Amino acid sequence: MTSPAPRSFPRVVARAGMPAEVTVYEVGPRDGLQAETDVVPTAVKAELCRRLYAAGVTALELTSFVPPAWIPQLADARPLVASVAVPAASRAVALVPNRRGLDDALSAGIREVAVVVSATESFARANLNTDRAGAVSRATDVVAAARAEGVPVRGYVSMAFGDPWEGDVDLAAVVDAASALHDSGCRTLALGDTIGVATAGHVEAVIEAVAGTGIARSALALHLHDTYGQALANVLAGVENGVTEFDSSVGGLGRCPYAPGATGNLATEDLVWMLEGLGIRTGLDLVALARTSAWLAGVRGRPHVSRVAAALTRTAPVPLEETPA
Repeated sequence: MTSPAPRSFPRVVARAGMPAEVTVYEVGPRDGLQAETDVVPTAVKAELCRRLYAAGVTALELTSFVPPAWIPQLADARPLVASVAVPAASRAVALVPNRRGLDDALSAGIREVAVVVSATESFARANLNTDRAGAVSRATDVVAAARAEGVPVRGYVSMAFGDPWEGDVDLAAVVDAASALHDSGCRTLALGDTIGVATAGHVEAVIEAVAGTGIARSALALHLHDTYGQALANVLAGVENGVTEFDSSVGGLGRCPYAPGATGNLATEDLVWMLEGLGIRTGLDLVALARTSAWLAGVRGRPHVSRVAAALTRTAPVPLEETPA
């Protein structure tokens, strides 16, 4: 008896009350590669960005303009930006830590930036080299300068759900950080589960607290790590509570280099599978994403962690491709 052919795509069973579409904000080239032990060549990064845009990504965080001594893996920010042609109507974002980083990003041709603050003192000192108030002051200064140039800004609130040094994070601290970024003019506020400890109920509570200040839910995003396997459940909680932008990394690449215990970001392929299965449009091509993960894993000699990419590679099939010239 012949076995049935395996599915290559999710069966769509829509749920009432779901949004028609969401934005998948791809962080693989920046957050995905910043903590890897190998330094990926600029040509490979550029090819990764091109493949992601070709797969339908419209919001891509390319790199960060930080001092090379901080994150050597991102020392090639300027030549990388010069190597990537951004499709019309797509976003190319760079993380900037301060005014110097902003100036460097703008001179390189970047027209959207992101800034980071922390909901906890410990992470601000470990990651941002200042205290929590200092991080907010520095970020809001960058926002003001960027807006004066007509450049939109995305704001990250790191450690919004838990901290490796301090444990539980006070909701009031998350609200204060988010409100400061919102009031300064950030277009989007990404609430970060930096070490992946959030659960669905916790996600709902944080969204409710932030939205309770008058910040529109449409301005919120979730940046989730999958340390305890809860990221997709947390995405669903976010969707059910009005969030329509979610960060992910192709193949599940990445972790925060300053957060002990943090593991990879939510894999883009896994996120897209769940959302499309709910009838929520993402505009992304799952097979193209899986091919990209397989290609990058082959180039680096390291496996990806996306379950959907692995399944599609087995059933599509999705062959490895040659290293770009």
